[in-house]
Formats: sequence, C-alpha cells, structure tokens
Amino acid sequence: MSIKRLAGGARGRSRATIHEGRVYTVATAPDTSQDLAGQTAQTLAALDQNLADAGTDKSQILTATVYVVDIDKKEEMDAVWCDWIGAAENWPQRACVCTGLAGDTLVEITLVAALPG
Repeated sequence: MSIKRLAGGARGRSRATIHEGRVYTVATAPDTSQDLAGQTAQTLAALDQNLADAGTDKSQILTATVYVVDIDKKEEMDAVWCDWIGAAENWPQRACVCTGLAGDTLVEITLVAALPG
C-alpha cells in the first residue's frame, strides 16, 4: 500500500495525500486580506486544484471539515460553499467548526475524496 504526497507550500505538511483510493487534502486562502467570502472562494479554488492534481474532483468528496474563526459569519462561508459544491448529488457530509487560525486566516477546509474508478 503506497502513499503518495503532493508537496505544498507550508513546512511540515502536504497539500494532499493519496492512499487506498482516497485523497486527503487541505487548503487556506493565499490572500488573507479578503473577507470570509473571499477567503472561502480562494480556499475552494485551491482545493479544486489539489483534487485535480490528485486525479479527482469535488463530485467525489466524501467528507469536509470547515474551520472558521467567527461562527457568526458562517452564512457568508455557506453561500460560497453552496455555489461551489453544486447539485445535491455532490453534497458530502460536512461539519463546520469555530476555532482560532494562524495570522489573518479566516477559513481552512479539509476534504476527503474518493478517486474515480
């Protein structure tokens, strides 16, 4: 059972790991000067790229965990998420957790997706 890791820009972690037909990936926004909606859009774009680089896409997401620094603004994140995830057949199991994040980061998202086939 091999493990493939896709290098990322953060020291000590991969942006995606592929193992036994699943992709585990994480992202944050590169431009933290934006509001929660803007950072969520950037984060989802990065996740799209991570999934594509791993050989899958958002229609294969099994589970997602969204970390936000202000749960009172969750609706802003949800609006961007719902536009991105699309039709109900693509909806994964998802949790949203309020927590502290480094610097000016407002959102971080982790996903587990299946590889097609």
